[in-house]
Amino acid sequence: MLPLTIFTAPVIPNIENNELRQQLQQVIDLKTKPLGALGRLESLALQLGMIQGTLTPKIEQPQIRVFAADHGLTKHGTSAFPSAVTAQMVYNFLQGGAAINVLARQHNIELKVVDAGVDADFANSPFKDHPQLLDYKIRHGSRDALTEAAMTEAECLAALESGMNVVKNMAGNLLIVGEMGIGNTSAASLLLARLGNLSIADCIGRGTGLDDAGLEHKASILTQVLKRHSEAQAPLEVLAAFGGLEVAMMAGALIQAASERRILLIDGFIASSALLVAECLTPGVAQYAIFAHHSVEPGHVHLLKLLNAEPLLNMGMRLGEGSGAALAYPLLQSACAIINEMASFSDAGISEQSK
Repeated sequence: MLPLTIFTAPVIPNIENNELRQQLQQVIDLKTKPLGALGRLESLALQLGMIQGTLTPKIEQPQIRVFAADHGLTKHGTSAFPSAVTAQMVYNFLQGGAAINVLARQHNIELKVVDAGVDADFANSPFKDHPQLLDYKIRHGSRDALTEAAMTEAECLAALESGMNVVKNMAGNLLIVGEMGIGNTSAASLLLARLGNLSIADCIGRGTGLDDAGLEHKASILTQVLKRHSEAQAPLEVLAAFGGLEVAMMAGALIQAASERRILLIDGFIASSALLVAECLTPGVAQYAIFAHHSVEPGHVHLLKLLNAEPLLNMGMRLGEGSGAALAYPLLQSACAIINEMASFSDAGISEQSK
């Protein structure tokens, strides 16, 4: 494979500001509580203030974008479900019946579904003009990575650019990227193995519910894929070789969102793999990430380590869709409320802790 064209990414602002960090810490420390008594909520409030560059962080019009695409590699039996389920789940999203719909409604987060490369023609369906469906389809599913690159150079770059375009002019200041794509745990595992220099055995899990024999078969196929694309080493080459279209589009969305200083509330295994790609392509994106939960997908622990992340929740989840991030969202609301609304010792006329 020839090296891909250099990806032209927007500038990612550096959030580090020692003066602001000290001021935020002082504001938090002077609230009517013992030092550190609110634990992770305090560090979360500080992180939100650093991301937004303010002593009064706030969340406005949070957004969920669920990126959907199919994977050519699934023809080799790497998933417990057929590829047709991807389109079926998109219909479920558009009818409001999936877990992410329920959580988005509960927390008043706007949800839209992005067709990055589903192997279905929504233009000829009853949902063709659905206000929640965004058509950014690159092709009808990625290519079979066992025999060729999952994406061509042009397709890979188009997916990244499309992801950036999804975010441009989007309302609000917080983004959750979710995903739907039968076979995308294979793509994420391949990306992690190559970009993290890990064995595929450390990166794979049961995905949609593989049994022991299915897991062994998945490991065998992915080992062959890694060997087939051994020359792919640079981040763009790796992304094109292994896919998927939705992961590439998610990476582009995260890059654009970070360039606009949006909060990135990161879901589980697939979303974290997209963030790893984004960070490798454009260092600095991960500064804007808050990690929602620890997925039970085995590879997620390695992704979290690579990204120096400490998730907020550990709920034993592995659904995807952005569901874990939506579940953690109220913690961010609480962190903002604490820093903005909780009285200080001087406000309340309460004596501070003796020195």
